[in-house]
Amino acid sequence: MSVDILALGEPMVEFNQTSEGGGSLYLQGFGGDTSNAAIAAARQGARVGYLSAVGDDVYGRMLRELWSREGVAHDGVRTDAQAFTAVYFVSHDDKGHHFSFFRKGSAASRMLPQDLPAQSIASAKVLHLSGISAAISENACDTCFAAVAMAKKQGVKVAFDTNLRLKLWPLARARAVMCELIRQSDICLPSYEDISAISGLTDADALADFCLELGAGTVALKLGDKGALVVDGKDRFRVAPHPCTPVDATGAGDTFAGSLLARIVAGDSLREAARYASVAAALSTEGYGAVAPIPRAERVRAALHT
Repeated sequence: MSVDILALGEPMVEFNQTSEGGGSLYLQGFGGDTSNAAIAAARQGARVGYLSAVGDDVYGRMLRELWSREGVAHDGVRTDAQAFTAVYFVSHDDKGHHFSFFRKGSAASRMLPQDLPAQSIASAKVLHLSGISAAISENACDTCFAAVAMAKKQGVKVAFDTNLRLKLWPLARARAVMCELIRQSDICLPSYEDISAISGLTDADALADFCLELGAGTVALKLGDKGALVVDGKDRFRVAPHPCTPVDATGAGDTFAGSLLARIVAGDSLREAARYASVAAALSTEGYGAVAPIPRAERVRAALHT
């Protein structure tokens, strides 16, 4: 199957704390940043595929059922009978949401460059990956760089979301790897906190320029409840945050990424795509979990016109 967007990374099963039962009840859902982004893109109408590995277990089967329901092609996802599918828990307090991961040695962390389907990468319009895709193991990091090399060789655009997780790797290694992936990216999707940690800068424009100077073609800097700053070689503009009533921002950045890429491959201008993605991300915060609240295209379009 030829797709518009091919995402690479680690899918996960999620258990998200709710306010019910004094916080003792958890809602089962799904996560994994690039899987979330793939589903977000599919819900906006893009043809999407996923590259990864899952265990031969109930969680791996649950993820395959999810992707099938969402229209995300998963023939590029291997089943590794010697490993498990990762899970994580999300808890909430007055300081925000907090993650507890159970992923070391997961099937996705055992991906190897030779597992990559070169033809599938060559036939995509965009290859999407993240800092987490590269951080989960040295094997996975090598696989990310191999995938990027395949994409660049075939003229496939590379989208990179920083998603810095310092529990996965030390800052020095994260900085080195991420700077190289930013350099090779056509579309860079960093968060303010990530690039500030990597660069030591604090001004939003300076952070975006840092990514451009490394070599990124387009930078969409995610600013949380302050919206986004989007820059490329010709334009620089702010996208205002869309009004919403947030309860859980777990997958908002991934929703922004997937929605932006979906609208770019659909032919929208960068301004149109960024505005659309900002609305989709805001709407995704109005429910619990990373995947369930991701809005579909009709809801985003309705919100755009209110």
